[in-house]
Amino acid sequence: MENKMKHYIIQIFLLFTCWFFAIPVEAVTKAEADKAYQEKKYQQAIKDYESLLHSGVSASLYYNLGNAYYRTGNITKAILNYERAALLEPGNSDIRFNLQFACSKTIDRFSEPDEMFFITWYKAIVNFTSVDGWATFSIITITLALIGFLVYLFVNCIALRKIGFFVSLVCLLLFVLSILFAIQQKMDFENRNGAIIIVPTVSLKKTPVKNSVDVVVVHEGTKVNIIDRGIRGWYNVRLSDGHEGWLSVSSVERI
Repeated sequence: MENKMKHYIIQIFLLFTCWFFAIPVEAVTKAEADKAYQEKKYQQAIKDYESLLHSGVSASLYYNLGNAYYRTGNITKAILNYERAALLEPGNSDIRFNLQFACSKTIDRFSEPDEMFFITWYKAIVNFTSVDGWATFSIITITLALIGFLVYLFVNCIALRKIGFFVSLVCLLLFVLSILFAIQQKMDFENRNGAIIIVPTVSLKKTPVKNSVDVVVVHEGTKVNIIDRGIRGWYNVRLSDGHEGWLSVSSVERI
């Protein structure tokens, strides 16, 4: 009986020990990472922000990481992280400004083809806020639509009933649009195909072979869109000016 009791005690002790050492320890907090950045310890800030991103991504973390990389002179990594931040919060003006400013420091200048004005407007509206922002807007509009409908049903005043009906219709339309915009933005994020050149210089090839004909030379920091990943070790990419070619997977990092 005594030996059995000792056996149980040892088992409980071992279980407690395993549980204790299995408790995750937060190595760093965002406040500590921000403090390192404010104290101009940029390499430490980079390390801290990247550690935090392992626990979960956010636009603010990518944005701050991009700022830290920019301060160290690593424009390419700054652009990469600004792009990732912009995917999560496309309507954030600070992210967009810093991204454009960092891109102005790169070598390549590829002009984008003109697009129809209504496409530009549509993209601007979709990216006006984040998915969470559209979700919040949809809740507000459907609530107002319900209130307007209740006014239309139960208020005796004809003028107020007309206003309630009109408000209900408009808010219902805005609710549907906000849902569609959120879905569009979520699809853009999930189907993202952008990548950033991370090597000093690379040639786009006509075919996925090392000794193939060069199409154009591009430099680090340039954004490309991946249009084909079917061949191992190669990406078929398109530049913003329409040029297409193949380059090795190791020469880019996906956004």
